Order: sequence, then structure tokens, then C-alpha cells
Amino acid sequence: MIGLARSTYYHAPGTTAARQAADAPLRQAIEAIRDEFPAYGYRRVTRELRRRGPLANHKRVARLMRESLLGPRPRGRYVLTTDSAHADS
Repeated sequence: MIGLARSTYYHAPGTTAARQAADAPLRQAIEAIRDEFPAYGYRRVTRELRRRGPLANHKRVARLMRESLLGPRPRGRYVLTTDSAHADS
């Protein structure tokens, strides 16, 4: 043994720049969908991407959305209030 970790042997140097270059157009498509549908999560975004054309795995879409902070915006909650000062009839 050389004294190196096993992961060092399998590490492919320089893949991060190529990966970022390949992810750029997909990230733009995700941002466009996100602007149109702000409450969509990665599942709906993946479905919409497939409908529009660029194919992407749901795990890749989830990773890109997580890295770019493009998570779904929560909708406002429905607040139920009671009218305790109503007139007794």
C-alpha cells in the first residue's frame, strides 16, 4: 500500500468546473420555472423541466435548487379567528 486513502484513487480532478458549466443552463431553466411558480419544490420543477424539454434527474434538480437556495416559498397560512365579541341574539 502506498498510504493513500481509497477515495484518492477514485477522485477525478477538474470535474467541478465541467460540472458547473454543464449545470449553468439547467440552473437558468430552474430559475425561470421558480419565478413562474414560486411554490414549486424539486419534484414539480423536475416534472415541468421534462415538459419543457431539458431532461434532468430529480436528484440533480434537488441539488441545484439546494445549492442556489431556490427552495419553495411557503404560502401564507390561513388564520382562523373567532368573533368572541358577537352580539347574542
